[in-house]
Amino acid sequence: MHLHLKRLAAESNTVQVEGGAGIVLKYHEPPEARKPPAKEAWRFYVFKGEDMLEVVELGERSCWLIGRENAVVDFPLEHPSCSKQHAALQFRYVEKRNEYGDRIGKVKPYLIDLESANGTHVNGDAIPAGRYVEVMDKDVIKFGLSTREYVLMLPS
Repeated sequence: MHLHLKRLAAESNTVQVEGGAGIVLKYHEPPEARKPPAKEAWRFYVFKGEDMLEVVELGERSCWLIGRENAVVDFPLEHPSCSKQHAALQFRYVEKRNEYGDRIGKVKPYLIDLESANGTHVNGDAIPAGRYVEVMDKDVIKFGLSTREYVLMLPS
């Protein structure tokens, strides 16, 4: 019975790609997933050494699946040390109470490493696999052993 449940769960998380092969998605968005507000133009600036390779506008979606599996990822990585489904950048709506007890909600970016083989680093520190880590303006993210740096920016 348990095996069947596991298989059914895997089936529902499978994306059919051309050629009929199914790819099981390692990540699903949480209920608090939200697109960032239009006034917050979050971007990834992609660097290799001193050279800026590209700027990616992140506001068009609430989640960016990152990895080498081009059939399913939103943000492709090429380096062989990166996993097929390496990490996800997830914008989440989080609420906290201010000193007056009012609830204040904000959409913030979080990074989650999807148990990749070679990990994900934020500002030089490895992040724990399978847990959301809040990322901030100007954080430098690296995937696997790639020398590319992804600088998260919120231009003012």
